[in-house]
Amino acid sequence: MENLELFKKEVREWLEENCPPSIRTPLVPEEEVWGGRNAEYVNPESKLWLDRMGEKGWTAPQLPKEYGGGGLNRDETKVLHQELFRIKARPALNSFGIWMLAPCIIEFGNEEQKREHLPKIIKGEIRWCQGYSEPGSGSDLASLSTKAEDKGENFLVNGQKVWTSYADKADWIFALVRTGPKEPKHNGISFLLIDMATKGVSTKPIALISGKSPFCETFFDNVEVPKKNLVGAENSGWTIAKKLLQHERNFISNFGLTGGETGSGADVVNIAKKYLGEDNGKIAHPAHRDSITEHKMKEHAFGLTLQRAGDEGGKASATSSMFKYYGTEHNKNRYELMIA
Repeated sequence: MENLELFKKEVREWLEENCPPSIRTPLVPEEEVWGGRNAEYVNPESKLWLDRMGEKGWTAPQLPKEYGGGGLNRDETKVLHQELFRIKARPALNSFGIWMLAPCIIEFGNEEQKREHLPKIIKGEIRWCQGYSEPGSGSDLASLSTKAEDKGENFLVNGQKVWTSYADKADWIFALVRTGPKEPKHNGISFLLIDMATKGVSTKPIALISGKSPFCETFFDNVEVPKKNLVGAENSGWTIAKKLLQHERNFISNFGLTGGETGSGADVVNIAKKYLGEDNGKIAHPAHRDSITEHKMKEHAFGLTLQRAGDEGGKASATSSMFKYYGTEHNKNRYELMIA
């Protein structure tokens, strides 16, 4: 406990010295930081914040230091997040690479892949997207048909992915491909890392009714991918896919339990105080107070459950799906309270 208090003091001092003033203000969508080769920073201090956090490894605090991560344990990571929340610091980096891919590279990747990709992910130098769903395989993901043929030193990839978030802005894609067409569908899938700048890769935005969309179709037309980009053994991609989905669902279930003053991480109590006042108006109504109190109690209980599940570890299971469902419902309730 004494060491944890000392760490807390060190974190607080570092943040006071290194977190720029504008980063402690409510985040607006156009100033979100996703990094990448062609990253644009509306707020110059966002780049400064990313560089400083990336250098400390605190964009990925629990990843090993030897690959650029923070090397923190669970308790230290919790302290870091609490201190970031205390000063209302914006996230230094939004990253599918950190949230989903990096843990899988740590578990299934070889040493070359870890040293090649993890430091760039942690510092926000490369932006990743996820290539899972296809026009004919959504809920039945294992029926995917994008194929990767063995061509000696390379795989030749042909096929299409759909609903690929931010594919038009991503530098690399982690994708499920079929390498064993004669194998049972779950056994013939491999997990490939593909540079989006490779000849034959193209994207097409999917227009939504709002006129804006993060989603794209992604096409692979005779794309040559080096075999060194195969994560894990050939035809063992389904195991990695399930593990990655577990990380994705755990991230979604956590979404909103931490964060800045606005957006999905906004604290309902602070929002209520800011817009409704502490004693007058709607906030004085017992029903509103009860609703907010109930929401906070459930949030705290859910946070403790997530922490306990993390401490227990374990293999990919239905638990992560349950967390995703409950986390989504919890955040839905958050927004309903905000507009009540």
